[in-house]
Amino acid sequence: MNTLILSDNQITGPIPPELGNLPMLNQLMLYQNQIIGSIPTELGNLTMLNNLVLYQNQITGPIPSELGKLLNLQALELSVNQIFGSIPASLGNITNLVALSLYFNQITGPIPKEIGNLMNLETLRLHLNQISGSIPKTFGKMQSIHDLTIYNNTLSGYLPPEFDNLTNLVNLSISSNPLSGPLPANICSGGKLQFLSVFNDMFNGPIPRSLKTCTSLVIVDIQWNQLIGDISQDFGVYPHLKWMNLASNRISGHISPNLGASTQLTVLTLADNMIMGSIPSIIFKLSNLAVLGFDSNHLSGEIPPEIFSLANLYYLNLSSNQLSGSIPTHMEKLSSLQYLDISWNRLSGLIPKELGACKKLLSLKINNNNFSGYLPGAIGNLEGLQMRLDVSCNNLSGVLPQQLGKLKMLEFLNLSHDQFNGSIPSSFASMVSLSKLDVSYNNLEGPVPTTWHLQNASESWFLPNKGLCGNLSGLTPCYSTLLVGRHKPKTLGLLLPSVLVVGFAIVAAIVVLIILSRKKRKPQEGVTAEPRDLFSVWNFDGRLAFDDIVRATEDFNDKYVTGTGGYGKVYKSQLQDGQLVAVKKLHLTEEELDDERRFLREMEILSQIRQRSIVKMYGFCSHPAYKFLVYNYIEQGSLRRTLENEELAKELDWKKRIALATDVAQAIAYLHHECSPPIIHRDITSNNILLDTTFKVFVSDFGTARILKPDSSNWSALAGTYGYIAPELSYTSVVTEKCDVYSFGVMGKHPRDLLDGSLSSGEQAMLVKYIIDQRPATPITTEENSLALLIKLAFSCLESSPQARLTMREAYQTLIQRPSSSSCPVPFSALTLQQVRDSC
Repeated sequence: MNTLILSDNQITGPIPPELGNLPMLNQLMLYQNQIIGSIPTELGNLTMLNNLVLYQNQITGPIPSELGKLLNLQALELSVNQIFGSIPASLGNITNLVALSLYFNQITGPIPKEIGNLMNLETLRLHLNQISGSIPKTFGKMQSIHDLTIYNNTLSGYLPPEFDNLTNLVNLSISSNPLSGPLPANICSGGKLQFLSVFNDMFNGPIPRSLKTCTSLVIVDIQWNQLIGDISQDFGVYPHLKWMNLASNRISGHISPNLGASTQLTVLTLADNMIMGSIPSIIFKLSNLAVLGFDSNHLSGEIPPEIFSLANLYYLNLSSNQLSGSIPTHMEKLSSLQYLDISWNRLSGLIPKELGACKKLLSLKINNNNFSGYLPGAIGNLEGLQMRLDVSCNNLSGVLPQQLGKLKMLEFLNLSHDQFNGSIPSSFASMVSLSKLDVSYNNLEGPVPTTWHLQNASESWFLPNKGLCGNLSGLTPCYSTLLVGRHKPKTLGLLLPSVLVVGFAIVAAIVVLIILSRKKRKPQEGVTAEPRDLFSVWNFDGRLAFDDIVRATEDFNDKYVTGTGGYGKVYKSQLQDGQLVAVKKLHLTEEELDDERRFLREMEILSQIRQRSIVKMYGFCSHPAYKFLVYNYIEQGSLRRTLENEELAKELDWKKRIALATDVAQAIAYLHHECSPPIIHRDITSNNILLDTTFKVFVSDFGTARILKPDSSNWSALAGTYGYIAPELSYTSVVTEKCDVYSFGVMGKHPRDLLDGSLSSGEQAMLVKYIIDQRPATPITTEENSLALLIKLAFSCLESSPQARLTMREAYQTLIQRPSSSSCPVPFSALTLQQVRDSC
């Protein structure tokens, strides 16, 4: 027998070792089956074999070193299995090998330098493994190679200079590795390179000079590196280009008109660079463009009116630039547009009603501009709008259009920080998908629509305004208005005598109290008065509340302590009216006790926080001997305490845990991005995440919080909980928002929080399903997708460099815009932590 082909069947069980007894076999094709077990070492006896193809099975175990004896082998394809262990150095003996494919396994260890001996090799595919170490210099000898894909591993170090010898390269995909240093200058010296993918690495230095004349390019993806260059000088004319992603580098200059030659271009992303100047009109002649991302640059000027010619565009992001002027007319011609973000610019004028004709829009963000006039009712025609509609932080005025009630699929609606007046339209009650409605900082009045989806709304969504009322917590109830109209004179006639009598009684009572208080003070007139305690509490009389708390805690007796930290003790206190509050008595240094002005300034800012997932602060006390803060008491306690209780941990299922992480991210994002000045928490841990009896989450403990002052340094003593502290604080002590981002990332992978094991770098190959907490029920498919995304997000937040971390706004947006289907290339049951970080 010289050929055995059993591919694409449903064969199960292991590969029989007896196949090694077929010495004349030159073709063994068993791919796309359900074969298990390891590769028999006996296959090394098949010295006449030309092709060994076993991909897409469930094969485990290591690659036998005996395969190195198959000197006639031309194709070895073992990809898409569960093979582990390292690549045998003996494979370097198979010098006739043309194709070596080991991708999508669990292979670890370095690439043997002997692989460089495969000088006839044309295809080397090692991607989606856990291969480590550096790329061997011997790779420079493989001058026949044209397809080199080693992305999504843990390869590190510089690319060897010998890479310049690979002049036949057509596809180079080395993305998602911690590779660093410069890219080879002659990466395209052979003029054949079509696919260049080095995104999510750590490359720095200049853009390779050979790219300028590399007219063969079809795909260029270099995003998330630190490459330096001028977009108009270091890139050339690419007639075959279909995809260009240069985002998140250090690229400057003006957008080159040369891009107009790339008529096949479908994706153009230049976001998060230092590109300046105006947007050239020629860009909008690229009729195949589907994705256009110019956000987070220094672009200025107006949006070219030619934009409406891009009929295939479905994603347009021009946010966070310095664009001015108005939104171009004829926007309705962008009939395929699904995502539009022009936020954080200097755009002005009216919002064109034609925008309502972009019927496929899923997300619309025009916030933080200078738009004025009315919000057109035609926006209500965007019935497919699902993710968000954000028109906040503009100068919009007038009444809110009833037509917005037609947006029944919308989940996030932000109308805050404008000048809207009138009432909230009753049609809003039809927006059954809303998870957040923010109309704060307007001039609205009247009742808030009372519907089931707004029952748990935060008062911060509605306050401040002119006079909104309703049955929601924090809002004034809507009193009856029956005593108006033709009964008004009669009613006033009946009420006036009563009002006068009550008024006189109040005045008299005040006079009596003043006389009595003077009499009581007379014996002590010769004594120097002590400085009066300052006690500021919403909804309370300060002095009475202070006395009530001291009485309820028996002068801060330890038997009322519910928690202790480095910054103080927390006491449970029941006030005379039955309300429970949490009192945090701070341990402060003598210097901090004396810095009364700073303390009061920070308390004033903290007392203005209004966010549904941040525990409500009622007030504070500043006393010559101590200071304490008063918060709403959250009954169930901390997340850590919940997870230490077996029954509660089971009840806190994956749906609740994912929602918990999302709410925490939103709360921290609020502190960082919606408070002015920004607030840094500094101690985000499972001890400071509180849950009520319904598992609703509240971020607590601002005893360590600091207010970020604009244009000032924020030096601080090391603060926070060990294990959650950002690494830069150990050597800089400079507090930034990125410190909270790091702590949030730790919370996302800490054994006492969402996962069930703290992982070192050597344990990255462990399966996620074994690492997560086993106490809740197994996550369903949608929860698996969200959980993989959450773990990946945690890794992004734990970058050692603060600049490389996401912002909390980006983290929150990642969670709320999670895909309904998995973006991971492997099923959750086979997913490793490394694959979550690099592939999902």
